[in-house]
Amino acid sequence: MKPRITVITIGVNDLETSLAFYREGLGFPTEGIVGKEFAYGAVAFIQLQPGLQLALWPRESIGRDTGLAVGPASSTEMTLGHNVASKAEVDAIMTTASAAGAVVTKAAHDTFWGGYSGYFQDPDGHLWEIVWNPQWIE
Repeated sequence: MKPRITVITIGVNDLETSLAFYREGLGFPTEGIVGKEFAYGAVAFIQLQPGLQLALWPRESIGRDTGLAVGPASSTEMTLGHNVASKAEVDAIMTTASAAGAVVTKAAHDTFWGGYSGYFQDPDGHLWEIVWNPQWIE
């Protein structure tokens, strides 16, 4: 199988709250909520980079679509990594996220592997790692 990830969907408890966090709080461009006319269809798409989108979809809708019961959320199941070009950019994004209502779970710090990173949680507890990796020069 050749990897062709085009959408990362995260389950949210309140679509409007999550959309406001990402659009107004973090400044992510989006056309807002689409699919309201369909039962369990309301979703918001955010263009992350060419060929990759983040979808915000209610957890109940994911459960309905997959046929799985909605279980308890766990923040440690996965992280979303956002790589940046400098330590200063890590600090700036962490400040922006905190001002938008994110919970900083680990302040930006020098890492054991020579980088610099910090973690925050969005309104639904999804973990974001903001990281500068000197090995990944852009």
